[in-house]
Amino acid sequence: MTLDLRFDGDPVLRAVAQPVTIFDAALADLVRDMFAVMYAAPGRGLAAPQVGVSQRVFVIDTTWKDAEPSPQAFVNPQVVARSDETTTGTEACLSIPKRAFTVARPIWVDLAWQDLDGQPLQRHFDGIAAICICHEYDHLDGVLITDIGTEQ
Repeated sequence: MTLDLRFDGDPVLRAVAQPVTIFDAALADLVRDMFAVMYAAPGRGLAAPQVGVSQRVFVIDTTWKDAEPSPQAFVNPQVVARSDETTTGTEACLSIPKRAFTVARPIWVDLAWQDLDGQPLQRHFDGIAAICICHEYDHLDGVLITDIGTEQ
């Protein structure tokens, strides 16, 4: 499967992505190809709508640029808790090239999701992982950083 990045203005980026209901080889292929696109871009996260697939899937790897890779895939994620305290920082988006935005995000999130076999998982994330998860999670709901941030 060849996946191409979609850019601001593409309607798929504004749609609410559909839940994944079939956990099969096609899902595993999608995730593998999403990682390839993300690393090539080069980014730290990528949501399925960013490659034209309106499904509730995203991938992240917040360490690969500075240390050993730690790829993580999230299917049907749900933020079950988030901190009231926020941190404000600069974010970019592969679907909005050459622009940066100041965005406030929770300092931690608790996320529930399914793995590629449909098994439920839940974990606490903080720091850059929490920020990246919130950014990619927004994509699944059709929200872009242009909606919530201030352009720099």
